[in-house]
Amino acid sequence: MEYSPLRAQHPYVLSASPVRRKLALFGIMLVLWVYVLYSCVGSCATVPSLRADRQRPEHAGLRSGIESRLVPRARGWEDYEQTGVGVFSRDLNNVNSDEGTNDRTFPRDGNDAETETERRRGGDAGGDTGGQTGGERRSPVHSGGLSTFSNGSGIKRLPQAIIVGVKKGGTRALLEFLRVHPDVRAAGAEPHFFDRFYDNGLDWYRDLMPKTLEGQITMEKTPSYFVTREAPARIYSMSRSTKLIVVVRDPVTRAISDYTQTLSKKPDIPSFESLTFKNRTTGLIDTSWSAIQIGIYAKHLDNWLQFFPMRQILFVSGERLISDPAGELGRVQDFLGLKRIITDKHFYFNQTKGFPCLKKAEGSSKPHCLGKTKGRTHPNIHPEVVQRLRDFYRPFNMKFYQMTGHNFGWD
Repeated sequence: MEYSPLRAQHPYVLSASPVRRKLALFGIMLVLWVYVLYSCVGSCATVPSLRADRQRPEHAGLRSGIESRLVPRARGWEDYEQTGVGVFSRDLNNVNSDEGTNDRTFPRDGNDAETETERRRGGDAGGDTGGQTGGERRSPVHSGGLSTFSNGSGIKRLPQAIIVGVKKGGTRALLEFLRVHPDVRAAGAEPHFFDRFYDNGLDWYRDLMPKTLEGQITMEKTPSYFVTREAPARIYSMSRSTKLIVVVRDPVTRAISDYTQTLSKKPDIPSFESLTFKNRTTGLIDTSWSAIQIGIYAKHLDNWLQFFPMRQILFVSGERLISDPAGELGRVQDFLGLKRIITDKHFYFNQTKGFPCLKKAEGSSKPHCLGKTKGRTHPNIHPEVVQRLRDFYRPFNMKFYQMTGHNFGWD
């Protein structure tokens, strides 16, 4: 073949070289890769944070505004119109929580109240299950806009089940026992969202919850919900499928236990007898005293049944929680749709305290009993006063047995 100088020097002929062609293709790919990488770094580093920072406060504010118009703000208990039984608590400015802390209320913004204990204790005063560990409780907007999303160790969810009552009924014991179950995660301190902090919004509430994995149940307990008139509607507006647990106890014993707790912090309070009666001579019971009115279970339950069917409410016997903790925990596990993991092998009876303790607490290999504030010795109450209270509660107890379909044996 004859060699042609013109053909050899033509630029298109030179570009046809395999080596040059590969180099050109590699150069183009390198430029495209650098451009894509630069675009991803620039957008991914900024867009989510802008969305979280700009949108979450607006949505939270909108949701809080709508809910506050649909459901009344928390206020003191109102009188029962049909029965004439006054239930406005004398103790609203001196509230004792079920954890044994004394919550003195202070004015805030003219209408609300903030408790000294809440300001002091911050979030997770009762355990290691995901609440704030100190200082003031913070809104999710201020603690990180993406705090409710997965970071590899679960996500924060609104509770699917709530222990709503009652104070001095055994709610703390029940929650501590339930923590043994691997599929239960619970907030440490009582959130008091549906009675005190509802205006903070659901995002704030969710941020108080522990992180859970798929298949685990998120729970919280606040015993004052059961006697808060606005609580049922507010919980229903969050989720109509929420499961509710009420730990009930003989209302007379419960009232004495309530008084004992207050007495331990304020030894100079009036006697139990003087607080019980409006007039000792006539024997008229003073239902404005919170220790008395909490035990009128039928009245409070009627408020909950306006929003939730009975099948979504489980009543746990505070007495059987002491005498047969495994049996009651079996019922609770069934109600929550959990495998029966908590059994007799988890408990032993502490003769000194007079109630069962865990052989192994959550996250520990050591036995665990409730704190020294539980199991206090009750003061001696005159038998006549006790009998007057039993006579007072009897019709309410009968109505409660009828409503729940269960006789708790308090009479």
